[in-house]
Amino acid sequence: MTPQAPDSRNPGIQSSTQSPGAQSPDSRALVMARIRRALADVPRAETPDAVPVERTYHRVHGDRTPSETVDLLAEHLADYRAIVHRTDAPALPVLIARLLADRGATSVALPPGLPDSWLSAVPDAVRRVPDTAELTPHDLDAVSSVVTACAVAIAETGTVVLDAAPDQGRRRITLVPDHHICVIRVPDQVVDSVPEGLERLDPARPLTWISGPSATSDIELDRVEGVHGPAPSK
Repeated sequence: MTPQAPDSRNPGIQSSTQSPGAQSPDSRALVMARIRRALADVPRAETPDAVPVERTYHRVHGDRTPSETVDLLAEHLADYRAIVHRTDAPALPVLIARLLADRGATSVALPPGLPDSWLSAVPDAVRRVPDTAELTPHDLDAVSSVVTACAVAIAETGTVVLDAAPDQGRRRITLVPDHHICVIRVPDQVVDSVPEGLERLDPARPLTWISGPSATSDIELDRVEGVHGPAPSK
């Protein structure tokens, strides 16, 4: 590699004769130098949250009642091939038991903070698999289903967000089993838009955003679903 004259378009940056795709050993130093120059006038103690950001974009697209917001969420979830069931709190245990039976589930993974009453109608023959540190991906691969709550659901995008709270468990229990039953409390946990959803979330928590099943179209643009995580959701 032979250093050349400084690039006139980028003063201080030298061009070279290195082959395309090759990375200069000084690339990291150059990037860090640019960052330091850009931050030269920023007080060292200043944090991103210390500077207010004007947010003039539309926070919600349209004016909806809470009921209409829930309907929109259900519509978008159905577009993603999730199966939406509506019920009330007293009937929830029976619904969960039926969904597990319809799936033929012989085992179900459960977060530690999931209400016991939710599984009260599930037969003892269905093995309960608690979410513990000892539970490996190999163990989860043999689990039929998983039941969790959620942190928030976003109607405009049909997104369900998990934040690893006690009633949701670790991320892996929702990514490995093929069948995920997610309980959304409506209307309390349903918001219209992503900006509204972000206001309810702690950015320091491990967030999982679910907008439909995992899918890829990498091979000949042929869409294949369920390649990284649960194929169906209910």
